Amino acid sequence: MDTLCEWRTDLEEVKAKADRSLEAPLIGITECRSALSPGGKHDYYSNGDYWWPNPVTPNGLPYVRRDGESYPGAFTAHREALREMRTHTANLAAGYAVSGRRIYADKAAAFLRYFFLDASTRMNPHLRYAQAIPGVCPGRGFGIIDTLHLIDVPAAAEVIEAAGALSEREGLLLRRWFADYLEWMLTHPYGLEERDASNNHAVCWTVQAAAFASYTGNAAVMAMCRERYKRILLPSQMAADGSFPLELARTKPYGYSIFVLDNMATLCQLLSTPDDDLWRFRLPDGRGIRLGLDYLYPYLANKPSWPLPPDIEHFESWPVRMSFMLYAGLAFQDVRYLDLWLTLAPDSTVPEIRRNTVIRQPMLWLMQT
Repeated sequence: MDTLCEWRTDLEEVKAKADRSLEAPLIGITECRSALSPGGKHDYYSNGDYWWPNPVTPNGLPYVRRDGESYPGAFTAHREALREMRTHTANLAAGYAVSGRRIYADKAAAFLRYFFLDASTRMNPHLRYAQAIPGVCPGRGFGIIDTLHLIDVPAAAEVIEAAGALSEREGLLLRRWFADYLEWMLTHPYGLEERDASNNHAVCWTVQAAAFASYTGNAAVMAMCRERYKRILLPSQMAADGSFPLELARTKPYGYSIFVLDNMATLCQLLSTPDDDLWRFRLPDGRGIRLGLDYLYPYLANKPSWPLPPDIEHFESWPVRMSFMLYAGLAFQDVRYLDLWLTLAPDSTVPEIRRNTVIRQPMLWLMQT
């Protein structure tokens, strides 16, 4: 079989996932609330992953940072609800796309109504209380990375709308939710802080801004994101050899190198046009996404060759199948990346790996190109 097309053949698994999502209950953030949240029931709340109770104070405050070590007592229920909603919605949209069964589109629409539109269960379109640190801050710019998983929703929603499962009014309201959230990202101090971060957080802010701008027809923000990729992210984050030094300096250099490359490739997939192809864009010194892919490829194909110390957590669980392998393989007609896509394990059950594997149904994105 032609490897460049083989990814298309696993339609039974797509339908099996959609069938499982048909049985899932609707999910919203209003069903659980942290006693620490200063917001209301419609306001998203989470704690920073790497912040732990202070061992030298009686009440554990203020929390202290242990980079790369996830605190098991952190409040993550809203994050998990958001991801589950995204996963079920994407699975159902993909199931409809390959089968034409309206029941899949109808259930996906129900997930979207419950999470974004219904007055009693909707999430408010802001992240003022995300990745809060007890005793330090009620929220912070770094928390905006929590909604990175929402980038799958516009791609799914467009399929669901085309099926007629969402009314025209509902489609407009859903776009309004994402337009309002994008405006918050563009104007709130937390959004500006995250945009100007120095590592993968700035990349992930740009991925979200681009995805939500594309869905809401905001050409100006799309153009801004395209320029940020070329003029800010690539020059400031990629080294001459294609590595990402800010990620290599972390306690999880392997996992974070994969994560940031995945999101840089997602920007290429989102933002490339016939006249401005980011897959082939290079700085004058040769740095571009292809260089980053070729730097990491040997360590994905042969993990024991990784030259740095192993990640402090979950090193054994990497690498896994990720969307950048498929997109890069198709963009460059390079079977090496498609072989990774085909041979690496999909759908990890490890929460840390799932947290850093953003796109659940890459086929929905390819339908837009």
